[in-house]
Amino acid sequence: MTASPHAPKPKIPATIITGFLGAGKTTLLSNLLREAKGKRIALIVNEFGDMGFDGSLVDGCADPDCAAEDVVELTNGCICCTVADDFLPTMEMLIARDEAPDHIVIETSGLALPQPLVRAFSWPSVKTRVTVDAVVTVVDTAAVAEGRVASDEAAVAAQRAADDSLDHDSPVEELFEDQLACADLVVLNKADLVDAAALEAVRARVAARLRPAVEIVTAEKGVLSADVLLGRGSAAEDDMDGRKSHHEAQHDHHDHDHDDDHDHDHDHHHHDHDHDAFESHVVALAGIASLADLKARVEAAMALPGVLRIKGAVAVDGKPAPAMVQAVGPRVETWFARDARGTGQLVVIGLAGFDLGRARAILTDALAA
Repeated sequence: MTASPHAPKPKIPATIITGFLGAGKTTLLSNLLREAKGKRIALIVNEFGDMGFDGSLVDGCADPDCAAEDVVELTNGCICCTVADDFLPTMEMLIARDEAPDHIVIETSGLALPQPLVRAFSWPSVKTRVTVDAVVTVVDTAAVAEGRVASDEAAVAAQRAADDSLDHDSPVEELFEDQLACADLVVLNKADLVDAAALEAVRARVAARLRPAVEIVTAEKGVLSADVLLGRGSAAEDDMDGRKSHHEAQHDHHDHDHDDDHDHDHDHHHHDHDHDAFESHVVALAGIASLADLKARVEAAMALPGVLRIKGAVAVDGKPAPAMVQAVGPRVETWFARDARGTGQLVVIGLAGFDLGRARAILTDALAA
C-alpha cells in the first residue's frame, strides 16, 4: 500500500553523546561514522575555543563519503547554555534540508548536562520532526577505577568554574551522576586499561546510579558497533521524570513555594556569561619530524601550570597524512588521519593567565633554537 502524501514524515532519530573530557567521545564518533553502513548521519559537535577542532578530528577519521556540510560545529559554549541561540537553529536547518539526515548525532561538551538538551527536543519546530533515540554516556573506565570520574578532574573543575550557568556548589561527582541519570546506554570506554576485577567494580559503581534496564557495554579505543549505539528508540524527550539532575530534583522539591524563581524560559536562562577564567589560543606549527616528537612536545606543554588541553593537526615530515593530537591531563593521544582541516595549528586551552609564551615555545621547539 502506498503511503498517503499527507501522512506525517517519520521522526528523525537523534543520539546524544555525553561524558567528561578524555572519556573518548570523539574517538567513539569517528568509529561510528566508519560503521554508518550508508546512513546519512548529521553530526553536531560542540567545542569552546578559537577553532572547533573536534569537528575536523572527526572529519579526518571519518568515512570518505561523509560530506563536510554534514558536520556542524557549535563553537560558542556548551550546548546546554546555548540551546536557544545555536542548537535549535542548527536543528531547524538540518531538518529543512531537501535530503534530511537519516540520523543526527550530537556530541556535548565535557561539561554539558544532557537534561536541558533533551528538553530542547520538545521545542515546537523540532518536536514533530526529531526524537531522541538515546542518550549515550561515555565513561573513562581507567579514571573511575582509580577513584576519579575523569582523567583530569582539575581540568574539568576549572572549566566548570568558568561557566556561571552551572551549579558551582555541587561536587564534580554529582555532575558525573547527572550524566548517568539521563543515560539510555553507558559505554565503559578504555576497558582494556583495567583488569577484570577493576572493570566489574566500575560496572557496579555505574549501575548503582542508573535507571532500571539501562544497558552497560564496554569498549576499547571507542570501538562499538553502530547497531549498539543507534536505533534504541528511547524517545527520551517524553520520559524526563526519571532523568532529573540533582539540581532539577532540588528545584522540584521547592517549586510549590516559588514557581517563578525556577522558570526555565529562554528569557530567564543566562546566556551572556563569559569564560574569563578559561581561555584558548591557536599555536601555529609548520611541521614536525615525527609522531614521537609531537607527543614529546605536547607532553611537555601539558606539564605547565594551568594548561588543561591541547588538540589539533600537524604535518609530519615525509608523511602524506597529518598527525592528530588530543591531550587531556596526563593522557596524550596521537595518530595519523586521512584528512583534516586546519593542519598546522594546535589549540591550547587553559586557565586564564597560563604561560602561553612558554607553551608556544615548547610546542614550536623554540627553546631548542
